[in-house]
Amino acid sequence: MTDLLIATTNAGKLREIVPILQGTSIFRPGEAGRLLTLADLADPPPEPEETGASFAQNARLKAEYYAAKTGLITVAEDSGLVIDALDGRPGIHSARYPGETYPDKFANLYKELAPFPRPWKARYFCALHLTNPPVITSQSHNGFSCSGVVLGEISPEPRGTRGFGYDPIFFLPEFNATFGEVDDDRKSAVAHRGKAFRKLREYLVLHPL
Repeated sequence: MTDLLIATTNAGKLREIVPILQGTSIFRPGEAGRLLTLADLADPPPEPEETGASFAQNARLKAEYYAAKTGLITVAEDSGLVIDALDGRPGIHSARYPGETYPDKFANLYKELAPFPRPWKARYFCALHLTNPPVITSQSHNGFSCSGVVLGEISPEPRGTRGFGYDPIFFLPEFNATFGEVDDDRKSAVAHRGKAFRKLREYLVLHPL
């Protein structure tokens, strides 16, 4: 049996990811293994330093690090908010953007955006990478990468209590709502992470673990 490690403990991300992977080999008892997260490990390794210059580089860095540390086939993602008026910031530093809480981060972003005219164009980006641990010589699950993106705007004020992270300020014109105002299923159908993990699902259907 083969286990697949999703290298995260973020409950919000897992709410989006797990339903997408339902029906693949990792959910078929007797045929394959289990879907694991870092929280399922008895002794999870410390987080690696994310030194990549892009979402894709950080996703690969994390996948290869956790695969080597755990001996498990691993998928990692790196995602964030990209704002045109701020030259792409916060980008790969979205989680580390100044602010102790997300409301603090929102307030700091609004201060930066104040000199620029609306609409404040933005996008959510997710890069994903799946890799074998070094001890597995088969290349069947080594080096699969993909990405997903959704285009939107920064709302003039936070709206909604659903979702997580920057969702309350990410406004999607086609919904006339922020991601903080829509349920997980509606968000995942169009969002960056949902797009990326549906590509992973297609890959796992063609290449079962």
